[in-house]
Amino acid sequence: MIVVGIGAVILNEKNEVLLVLRKKAPEANKWSIPGGKVEFLERLEDTVIREIKEEVNLDIEISKLLCTAETIDLSSSEHYLSLIYTTKNIKGTMKNMEPDKISEVQWFQLEEIPTELACFSVEALALTKQKYIVNR
Repeated sequence: MIVVGIGAVILNEKNEVLLVLRKKAPEANKWSIPGGKVEFLERLEDTVIREIKEEVNLDIEISKLLCTAETIDLSSSEHYLSLIYTTKNIKGTMKNMEPDKISEVQWFQLEEIPTELACFSVEALALTKQKYIVNR
């Protein structure tokens, strides 16, 4: 089964990136950018806004599509296609709104991103680091 998902790279004013520690499969106990599955008849951009509010209580605006990521989970016979967006105009107070799915929510300096990352987050975070660290 093909599952379409989204993710969001959220940077604060200090250029720290927001990551969540996943509690459930797939990829339990790995750090990830926040995101989730697209619902039937839901626009991709609307999914990003909804998922970020549901997971971490932030209101965001979409900046642009950063990259795509593809993950195949043989144990569940699911093929994930994720579209990763960058965000802007972040408002609200960060809070873990889904403690049953997320163990922890934390801001990280780009130079200190954990190595245990969910597959779909790797490329997006590498591109973000390249933009904000290498090009200083």
